[in-house]
Amino acid sequence: MKTTSYYPVLMTGDVAGTAAFYVEHFDFRALFTSDWYVHLRSVDNSRVNLGIVQGNHETIPEEGRGRTSGLLINFEVRDPDAVYERILAAGLPILRTLRDEPFGQRHFITKDPNGVLIDVIKPIPPSEEFLAQYAEGAAGA
Repeated sequence: MKTTSYYPVLMTGDVAGTAAFYVEHFDFRALFTSDWYVHLRSVDNSRVNLGIVQGNHETIPEEGRGRTSGLLINFEVRDPDAVYERILAAGLPILRTLRDEPFGQRHFITKDPNGVLIDVIKPIPPSEEFLAQYAEGAAGA
């Protein structure tokens, strides 16, 4: 199988509100908008996409219908400090404050209106302990 694209699609009870959240706080714009589905693309990178779908829409198989749960979305950015300040100023919840982790990330965690966790990260050099766990050439900032 040759994958040509990959992006998450979040199931929600509020398609418009969820889309507006990502547009306002994470620099997405809508490429397609309906009452049951919105396709978003990053303003800065056309390879970064996100779908928002009504969780009980007929296109979702019965056993899969519902709201998103148990999901963490990572946004890798150049300046997590600036994003952190912007998110704080917007009054979004901070579930993990901005910090450097020994496994090789500077990051913080917030959440969207559906409870989906959003981890805003920048790779940094890992500690010696964690460096040994990376595949050759995979670690770094």
